[in-house]
Amino acid sequence: MKTLVTGATGFLGRFLTKSLQAQGHEVVALGSKECDLTQSTSLDNFNSKTYDHIYHLAAWTQAGDFNIYHPGEVWTTNQLINTHVLDWWQKRQPQAKLITMGTSCAYRAGTNLVEDSYLDGSPHESVYAYGMTKRMLYVGLKALNKQYGMKYLCFIPSTLYGPGYHNENKQLHFIFDLMTKIIRAKYQGETATLWGDGHQKRELVLISDFVSIMLKLAQTEENELINIGAGIEYPIRHFAELICNAIDYDPSLIQYDTTQFVGATSKCLDILKLKDKHPELEYTPLKAGIEETVKWFLESRKELMQV
Repeated sequence: MKTLVTGATGFLGRFLTKSLQAQGHEVVALGSKECDLTQSTSLDNFNSKTYDHIYHLAAWTQAGDFNIYHPGEVWTTNQLINTHVLDWWQKRQPQAKLITMGTSCAYRAGTNLVEDSYLDGSPHESVYAYGMTKRMLYVGLKALNKQYGMKYLCFIPSTLYGPGYHNENKQLHFIFDLMTKIIRAKYQGETATLWGDGHQKRELVLISDFVSIMLKLAQTEENELINIGAGIEYPIRHFAELICNAIDYDPSLIQYDTTQFVGATSKCLDILKLKDKHPELEYTPLKAGIEETVKWFLESRKELMQV
């Protein structure tokens, strides 16, 4: 199967590309250096092949409070990226199934995060512009399907974690921020200060589990919006304790800064649709996933921790 991947140098993109290649797919992997998707002709160099699947992972954003300070850039950059990909798909690769990533940030804050409500209400104000660009991407998929009969899938991922994470000097997603601070506290004697009071809740899915589920659904489903989450969330303090246990560090030494940005206090995807389509769904236990990821952090700490 011939597959093209945008955003192939990101955390998910790298793992997906390796998994596709391991399954025998012919993969064209595109990062921003190979293809600037903000330019309308950026994909023309890839017209010579006919693709079966196109995975559109490319997006311009960062974790933490980045979206609060860059809403205009987030809006225009992502709208350009998504519009150019959709336009190229429709004009040059209409036979391909386009598989894209939405975001849990697009859901209205404080509600049940179920697929039927993805376009309802307003996203949290801290991620409003980014959430709306992802909604518009989904609207674009539906519009092209309606007019031209093109096939798509849109997955809404939980926060992904696991070995191999890199951030290229961007703000870290919460779980990697926790690991960085706690590991530095252990090995550099720093104080681990976490944002918020530690009672805000989050949901995690190990990247290997996510990609395995995504690749299976890509073969069987079309024209769907599907949440891929764990279906359960835990307080930040629970994640911190698991990390502490993995490196033998006293969690009582952690400090919490309630003046810092925390975003939504709860964000857990409804996965009833996923369970219906993937009834044998199983995830790596959180404790084992955290330990695996922490082990990789420790092995890589000279690069990641600057020690």
